[in-house]
Amino acid sequence: MRYFNTGGHGRLILILSFLITGCAANSMYRTAYDTCQLTANVDCNTHSLQQHTDKVNGTEYLLGFVEIDDQGQWRDRKQMQALIDTLYASAAKQSVLINVFVHGWHHNAAPGDSNIEGFKQVLARISHAESKKIDHKQQRKVIGVYVGWRGESILIPGIKNLTFWDRKNTAQDIGYLGITELLLKLEEIANVRNAIAPPIKSRLIVIGHSFGGAVVYSATSQILMSRFVDSQANKGFVDTAKGFGDLVVLLNPAFEALRYAPAFDLAQSRCSFFENQTPKLAILTSETDNATGVAFPLGRTLNTFFESHSKVNRNDCGYAMTLDEGEADRNTVGHYLPLVSHTLTPLRGKNIAHVVSNAPIKNIWSQQKSGGSTQFGQTVLTHLKKTVPRSPYLNIRVDKALMDGHNDIFRPEVDGFIDLLIQMSTVD
Repeated sequence: MRYFNTGGHGRLILILSFLITGCAANSMYRTAYDTCQLTANVDCNTHSLQQHTDKVNGTEYLLGFVEIDDQGQWRDRKQMQALIDTLYASAAKQSVLINVFVHGWHHNAAPGDSNIEGFKQVLARISHAESKKIDHKQQRKVIGVYVGWRGESILIPGIKNLTFWDRKNTAQDIGYLGITELLLKLEEIANVRNAIAPPIKSRLIVIGHSFGGAVVYSATSQILMSRFVDSQANKGFVDTAKGFGDLVVLLNPAFEALRYAPAFDLAQSRCSFFENQTPKLAILTSETDNATGVAFPLGRTLNTFFESHSKVNRNDCGYAMTLDEGEADRNTVGHYLPLVSHTLTPLRGKNIAHVVSNAPIKNIWSQQKSGGSTQFGQTVLTHLKKTVPRSPYLNIRVDKALMDGHNDIFRPEVDGFIDLLIQMSTVD
């Protein structure tokens, strides 16, 4: 009997040791807060502020890192403050184009993370576009902010996929807590610069992927709805719907469609939008994203088994829709089809009436019609007759030829679509 107990304890110790050694790091990656100039001989891996300059390809941008723990607290406020101080100094000299990226499941702020490398490519492309502007006064300094959190908690193959629900809860906690402060401060930087009437306005774009999409939506959804209504004192007119920053983009976001339903209803309650209304929230989900399309509803079926749901009938502005609360609570926002407003498909030689190019972007968007299609680069955005044309909230289902699976988010075609969407939302 004593031998059995000893073996049992031994096995338990081995299992615990196995799990502990398989845990991902729960500490900071970027511990030096001064700005580091990246060169062939200096990788700047420990620095939270990195200056990237490529004179050959005409790209230049600043990449900043901020790291947050599982409880939604900044790992070191000095890290965030160093970023904010640096950005204020940059904005005092010239207009800035701030791009925020919040990563998702299985990612973090470790050097070499594939999401960091993909984000660098996005920043380089945006910087290249800015450098091509003929009038140098119209060029903005490109700044990237990578929000790192513990999206990967276990490193053991196979077992790490079981962390889906734990990381989901962590993502929501992070969104409801510390990150809102960061986003508001970044927005303030852009607004302070714009208050002095510069030659070109500063802009803020926020992007979240997977659980990073849940983080961003948790942090911004109430702000988005508040600014849509814009119930300021002494206001005697209806204006364009405002958003957070200039554009919020969610890629394969992992949160329930039921959480998006109030924003969808709010937008539908307004039967028309001004011609200069631009998108403020764009949700893109791959039709083959099994993480949010299969795994998510399987888990939610168990979690919502004892919850009470009903069906709600809507007919705002002539757009009839039945919201099945149970289905909306079990499925993600991009896989609950009644709330999907558009599709994004490859061009494939289609004859499209409206083509978005860099010059007349807003004019093209103002011509949106129910059921119409618009070409964005090598992609086609089609309205599904479920929402009011020019609604600032877009929930887009993406063809697998453009975005195949959960992590396929940096393809040139989709990047090109997002680029044009950003340009449309930030054109002066």
